[in-house]
Formats: sequence, structure tokens, C-alpha cells
Amino acid sequence: MSLPPIDTTYLVEFLTKLLNTPSPTGFAQAGIACVDEALRAFPGLQLTHTRKGALLATWPGEESSSPRALTAHVDTLGAMVKEIKPNGRLKLSKIGGYAWNTVEGEGCTIFTAKGQKIRGSILLTKASSHVYSSQVNELKREDENMEVRLDARTANPEETRRLGIEVGDFVAFDPRVEVTEGFVRSRHLDDKACAACMVAAVKALQDAGLKPRQKTYLFFSNYEEVGHGASSGIPEDAAELLVVDMAAVGEGQTSDEFHTTLCVKDSGGPYHHELSQRLRRLADENDIPYRVDIYPYYGSDGEALWRAGGDLAVALVGPGVDASHNYERTHVEALEATTRWLEAYLLST
Repeated sequence: MSLPPIDTTYLVEFLTKLLNTPSPTGFAQAGIACVDEALRAFPGLQLTHTRKGALLATWPGEESSSPRALTAHVDTLGAMVKEIKPNGRLKLSKIGGYAWNTVEGEGCTIFTAKGQKIRGSILLTKASSHVYSSQVNELKREDENMEVRLDARTANPEETRRLGIEVGDFVAFDPRVEVTEGFVRSRHLDDKACAACMVAAVKALQDAGLKPRQKTYLFFSNYEEVGHGASSGIPEDAAELLVVDMAAVGEGQTSDEFHTTLCVKDSGGPYHHELSQRLRRLADENDIPYRVDIYPYYGSDGEALWRAGGDLAVALVGPGVDASHNYERTHVEALEATTRWLEAYLLST
């Protein structure tokens, strides 16, 4: 049986919408709502939200003897206001694992407790070459040397607080999405690219009048970047979990921006061999262009579930993403290949 065609235009347009929806970990409700809205267009899905804020879609299948789960996360890197400095600017506390130099100079939005959205830029404390000369190059990019310059007339803590800003407010980085020559360039492709592939796979099967072979849970988590996204929330009757997360591209890796990748081992150890082998066979049978890779500095929601005591097989696939946890890029070919792999898995016996 050939796989149903993918609506690539829909895939890219939904991905762009999701990327442009701020959702740093702990403040991911807008991203979850974006996915919820998309899935409500497809009949037969039962949508619920966990107390933790994740989205669970239950999709009845041809059978329910061995339910399956797929997961991607919509939470992203970000920050919180740690301190309002004497000059009225903001000191930040990181959310997720990234280096300050990867967001230096980026625009950002501060979300206040009362609902205001205030714009700013993430800068080195001594950012001007004409004033600080060599210090701009020499100053270490660390918490003490980074700040947010607000787009407001503020020069002291009192003026900043009058804007509504307080310690604990969330900060989202501008994604700067651009689609050009088949490439999708943006922050937060990890892991919104994979969430979009999951939604596109649902659309492809429903457009073809198909349902999954087994009862399927689609789990969109909201705390992955801090290590415990899928540690709870996936129903206990799920026999296996396919994690859909980006593939790391770089020196020493087999992954690239034009393929989907099967990750067989990362910093948490090997994934489930038999499930991984089954996915390889499905890719071979359906002429899906894929790579196999190992990521030395990488963890996933599958490992979070295993560490929480989950007794199920776990494997991981996803599109190649260049410059992960930086200003990322992938290609439509990798997104399509990942979506086809999800189709093959959903329809497989």
C-alpha cells in the first residue's frame, strides 16, 4: 500500500504559524492552543489536556490490542526575568540549555503577569564597540554580562516596574522565520518542526479516509526543554512510544538537513532496538530517505518517560536540523520524509 500524499503547503504554513507562537517552557500554553486548534479540524480525535498543561489526542484505530503513542514538544528555549537592574534593564535566568552568544542581539518579548507584552533586545552589558573597544570581544558571555534593553523610556527599577515588569516574567526570543529555496530557517525548529510533522501526518491519513492500524495517542508536551515533558501524561496502556524530535547536524554526525534520521543512542543510552529495527524496515519498504545517528549531548521525552518508570518500547526519529539550540535551519525534504515515516508507522501492523 502506498503512503497517502502529504499536503506540504499545509505542513509549512502550520509550522510557520506555530513557530511564530511564543511558547517558552513554563509558558507554552499558546503553543499548545495552536496545536489544539489545528487538531480540532480533524474528526474522530478526542482531545484532552493534562493537569500539567500538555495536549493529548486519542485517535481510534482499526485495532486496540497494542496502543501506540507519538510525542513531540512545543515548548522552547527562553528565559525569565531574574532581576531588574539599577539601570532599569533586565537580568535573565535561562530556560533550557543554550549559550548566551546564540541569542546575543536577538529581539525578545517580555510577558508580564498582567498581560502586557513589552519588547526588548538581548545584549552584552558592554555592547558598544565605540565605547568599550576590546571588551566587546573579550567579555565572557555569561549571566552577569548579559541584559535586556527594553524598548521603553526607563533608566531605573521604578520606571521599569511601572511598565508592569517584575521578577518571574517570561521572556520569549524572536523566531525570525523565513522560508526560502525549500529551507525553513528559524529559532525553535526544535521541536516545532516535529509537532508540525505529526499534525501533517494526521491530515494526510484523514484526507485519504484512513485511520491508524492501532489506537494511537498523540502527545504534545510542554516541559521537554527542562527534562520532564513526557514523564507523565501518556496513557498506561500504550505499548510503545515514537518520539519525534529533531536530528542534530554537525561534525561527526550522519544527519543532514535533507533527510529524516533514526536516533539509536544519545546521552541517555540506546533506544529500543527492536522498535528501531522495525522503523528501519518501514523506511526501506517505503523508500523514505533516512539516516541513522548517535547524539552525544542530547536527551528526549522518551528518556523522561523511561526514567519516570514507563514500561514501554521507545524509539526516536526526526528531521535534520542545523545549528540546534541556535538559529536553526532544516529543509522541506526532511520534513516530508519525517511525515512519511510517521504515516508508515501509523499504518503498519
